[in-house]
Amino acid sequence: MSSKLNIFGVRHLSPGASYHLIKYLKEKKPKYILIEGPSDATEMIKYIAKKEVKPPIALLAYTTELPIETVLYPFASYSPEYQAICWAIKNKLDVRFIDLPTNVMLSLRQERNRERNEAGEVFYAFHNGLYDKIAYCSKEEDYESYWERSFEHNLNPDTFRNGLIYQSSEMRQMVIDKEYEAVPYDFSYNLIREAYMRREITRIISEGVKPEDIVVIVGAYHVLGIDMKLSPMSDEELNRMPKVPVQLTLMPYSYLRLSSRTGYGAGNKAPYYFELMWQAMGKERLSDLPAVYLSKVAKALRDQGHNASSASVIEAVRLANALTSMRGGAIPVLKDLHDAVITCFGGGELSSVAEAINRIDIGTAIGYLPEGVSQTPVQEDMNQELKRLKLTNYKSSVAQELSLDLRENLKVKSKEAAFIDLNRSIFLHRLRVLNIHFAEQIRVSQDSATWAEKWTLRWTPEVEIEIVEANLKGETLEIAAAYQLREQLADCTDITLAAQIIRLACECHLTNIFDNALNTLQALLVDSNDFKATANAAHELSTLIQYGDLRQFNLEPLVPILQQLFLRSALLLADAASCDDKAATIITQGINMMELISQQQYDVVDVDTWQKQLHQLAWRDDLNTKLSGVAFSILLEHNLASEEDCAKEVSRRLSPGVPADLGAGWFEGLSGRNRYALLSRVMLWQELDKYVSQLDDDEFFRSVVFLRRAFGEFEPNQKNSIAELLGDIWGTGAENTAEILQSELTEVETEKLDELNDFDFDF
Repeated sequence: MSSKLNIFGVRHLSPGASYHLIKYLKEKKPKYILIEGPSDATEMIKYIAKKEVKPPIALLAYTTELPIETVLYPFASYSPEYQAICWAIKNKLDVRFIDLPTNVMLSLRQERNRERNEAGEVFYAFHNGLYDKIAYCSKEEDYESYWERSFEHNLNPDTFRNGLIYQSSEMRQMVIDKEYEAVPYDFSYNLIREAYMRREITRIISEGVKPEDIVVIVGAYHVLGIDMKLSPMSDEELNRMPKVPVQLTLMPYSYLRLSSRTGYGAGNKAPYYFELMWQAMGKERLSDLPAVYLSKVAKALRDQGHNASSASVIEAVRLANALTSMRGGAIPVLKDLHDAVITCFGGGELSSVAEAINRIDIGTAIGYLPEGVSQTPVQEDMNQELKRLKLTNYKSSVAQELSLDLRENLKVKSKEAAFIDLNRSIFLHRLRVLNIHFAEQIRVSQDSATWAEKWTLRWTPEVEIEIVEANLKGETLEIAAAYQLREQLADCTDITLAAQIIRLACECHLTNIFDNALNTLQALLVDSNDFKATANAAHELSTLIQYGDLRQFNLEPLVPILQQLFLRSALLLADAASCDDKAATIITQGINMMELISQQQYDVVDVDTWQKQLHQLAWRDDLNTKLSGVAFSILLEHNLASEEDCAKEVSRRLSPGVPADLGAGWFEGLSGRNRYALLSRVMLWQELDKYVSQLDDDEFFRSVVFLRRAFGEFEPNQKNSIAELLGDIWGTGAENTAEILQSELTEVETEKLDELNDFDFDF
């Protein structure tokens, strides 16, 4: 029986394997084709072979209970399994998957993962070591070059199949003992799979099908394991196998994900290159592949603005052919083509051609599945929501803008129509949480931020992939978004993140997560000593409270927590201000947030305590002077510092005895806010002028560095006003002084300023 059974060992995602497999099928004319793949996915084969389907696609199975485990079977147009399925359907043959059903496969994976740490890497390490030795003995730089030259380019009948089976079988025998000792769980998992595949083959033969009428297609590693002299899995053994609830679906895939650079072990580094190879094989013109590949690289370079002429393509083809001849090959492999590109287009430098190489190696292809083909629950929920919210017209590859008014529309009769924009907003925010990039929010003006939203909507095949992946988190968008936020909340130790999750829960209308996040935030608040993080958290809640009842969400529980956050942040200010200038930039952002909250929520938060802390920071000498300047500026804004106070503080901070970096740093903080109010205080500029004129050369250089940074943030019209003020102070005339100070710098002046970049502060 074993000798009559037709077994074809393949390398997954190999155009050469597909080329020889189709010829083998035409020669054998089987009645049944059995393929390595989950047996419970056999019903999906009819969808895979549909004409409307465009690879790359993938068969995805996943557990519906924690811990989530997945198994993925990707198909490119040149995959042997995909070509066998299409050939079988076209010829009206019976085609089935014969590997373990996914409910057993994923359960075994869960068990296996509990017992191993890095066993997966160890399992493949034995084979990888042999692959490296084969490449070395063949005088190739890597195994991929050996594989391509020895197998992909070998179009002679039978030699591919026999050579691959021989090599894989010998390698398996060489490492089998090491695998068993090092990773018994992984080793046993493969034996279980092979026993099940033998069971399926035996079952079909028992139905009256002759072995010679069957072609079995498996990875070349498993050819020895399909030996029918070995016992198949019994009914008792199958019944004892652990099982878990699973879901199966087909999903669009992409060449980027298919590339082994994304972490998929059975992928290949250059999926688009192998598609080009498959197309060349189909035309029986494999020798044209180097010219096709190099022409596409040249076009990609020209699209980037590089010079890549037809003459350079010809030279690159010649060089690639010369390189492969030196290595005993007939057709250049990808490594030869890369070397030719680097030499002829990159001038010996990889950096200038790397992007073009990646583009043609990997490609941008994304698969397509027609609507209704094996949809996951989340896909169905997505389509229903698009229809319910009247967004189906936005399911387009052309970006479209959508403006939302979250207020109730009183001009319509139904509640659904009255709140359609609010429900659209909830839907789009849930997509953002799930990283489904169908919609991107656009910032709107502050005065309408509470009730107006703008989004850019664009549908791409990548969006479809992201929707399928979201199914791993729940069966609807609402459940999946809740799961995503719950996962973030579970290990949350950051008070700012907890506040952000509260805001997201509100925007996504997820009550349970909202309550849990509030509890987490309160627990973190007890031990929070980080001024900026606490201020950030307060700002998140303040923004939410501004919505009021606009989002039909009870925000009352936020008020006491905002009060606690604001008060704690205010009391942390003085300690936070004892810092260096680098940290002061971060603290300044927190101060600005707190000040904004004090204005927006003045009737809710303790503004008096906040202003007392600002007053303390403004007048103390032992804290960061830049932050003291920021605090004093706020006091001036609220008329909490008089003109007399301002004169005293300016005179004190900018006195000759104060180090230049401290004085200029204070002015930088002061000038960071409400600059127009500063322009009206002539006394301030008189004191600054007196201060600078009294500095010696070394202190002057030191102060200029800080003052330059401060004035660099001013608008051109503000700089002009300052120049006019100084003209009045100096008696040189406002207009003349402004013209001189605003004129282009001379070469000498520019050099002098450049010297400041290397100024030694001797800190």
